[in-house]
Parts: sequence; structure tokens; C-alpha cells
Amino acid sequence: QVQLAESGGGLVQVGDSLRLSCDASGRSFSSRAMGWFRQAPGKGREFVAAIDWSGGTTNYLGAVEGRFTISRDNAKNTVNLQMNSLKPEDTAVYYCAASALAFYEQTSSEPDTYDYWGQGTQVTVSS
Repeated sequence: QVQLAESGGGLVQVGDSLRLSCDASGRSFSSRAMGWFRQAPGKGREFVAAIDWSGGTTNYLGAVEGRFTISRDNAKNTVNLQMNSLKPEDTAVYYCAASALAFYEQTSSEPDTYDYWGQGTQVTVSS
């Protein structure tokens, strides 16, 4: 199994930056695609960003592209989400996820592509 734990969330102001980190355990982490999703109160789980198993391909929600950057460091078993120019609509609980399949070469936006999830970290952007 792969276990994931997010950190780095908090209360920030409009225009601030945050860096979310996802620490993974499990020997197969480096062979899985990773994604970030978010969920705001009253809304469904929303795709934010993904990176394939090799780190060579990324994909972003249009609303965050240019502001957010996903990256991974397989040596440290971590995946990160750098969030800049935060907006109130970015307020949500952010989850990281690992693909069910190993060596997954795509950057899927579908939640059911991912079989392992963290517990989430709250990001609140106020003005």
C-alpha cells in the first residue's frame, strides 16, 4: 500500500503563496503518477494538477495553470504543489493522490484513476 500525508496548508491572504507537500510511504511511490485535488464545502472533488510517474509530463486545471506548479522528488518520496497568487476561490481542502497503476504515463484528471489518498490539508484564502 501507499500512504500519503499532506502538509503546508494554512490561512493566507489574497496574492500570497503556499507550498503544499505530500509525503509518501511505500516502495512503489516512484512508479506512480501523482495528482492534487481539492474540495470546497458544498462542491465535489476537483482536479487541480497531476504529474506522471517519471515527472516528465504535467497537467493542470485551467483556473490554476500559470499560478500552481506540481513537482516531485522521488528520492525524497514527496510531491509538491507550489501555489502562487492565491485567490479566494482557491479555498478548499487539498488532497494528494497516487495512481492505482504503476508506471502510469498519463496525467489523469479523473479521481478514480487514483487509488491512494491523503487526509487533506486546509487552504483558506481571505481578503
